[in-house]
Amino acid sequence: MTMKIYADPITVNCRKVLAGLDLIGVPFERIHVDYFQGEQKNDSYVAINPNASLPAMIDGDFVLWESNAILQYAADKTGNVAVYPRDPQTRADINRWMFWESASWFPSCYVFLVENCVKPLLGSAPDPAVLEAQQAQFHKLAGILDHRLEGRDWLVGTGPTIADIAVASAMHLHGWQKLALDDHPSLRKWMIQRVEQLPCWQKTAVYEGFTTKRPE
Repeated sequence: MTMKIYADPITVNCRKVLAGLDLIGVPFERIHVDYFQGEQKNDSYVAINPNASLPAMIDGDFVLWESNAILQYAADKTGNVAVYPRDPQTRADINRWMFWESASWFPSCYVFLVENCVKPLLGSAPDPAVLEAQQAQFHKLAGILDHRLEGRDWLVGTGPTIADIAVASAMHLHGWQKLALDDHPSLRKWMIQRVEQLPCWQKTAVYEGFTTKRPE
């Protein structure tokens, strides 16, 4: 039975899962849930994910939400040890970055997504005070990534893992988000020359205006 993924590909965590599943190489059926129409709040979806957030997965009788957990489950189910190795220390390292993304990196990057992407799209203006208040935290976290990626192609090991997809997802609209990547050259190089060149990332591209259609 093919796993079902309930998602809107324009959102951060949905793109994470869609790109990650492609990297893993697991077949799935995508069921569209329109984020901007608020379909994730419908009773039928809340019965699957009581958080009323995207994405969610159903695999047979097993229901799972939380994007990072979905990737970890899918990698284990398919046995793809290249993107999620079973060596305890390597796996702990990957998990560390995925927990960090969820707890720290995503919330910081999300501020720039809301202010510089969502608000203008909805006819509002970014709040300079909100953006300024987040600058120090963003640069602190980006500095941690920059240091980690100095002299490395990938976050963990010698090839892309689900940790790379998870961490990159929070900044997947970095140009439109106006993230100051030039201050963090190793992070910028990893994002542009490594992650954005992955076929799974290119297949799930999201463009300015929250569209999956490449601009003409």
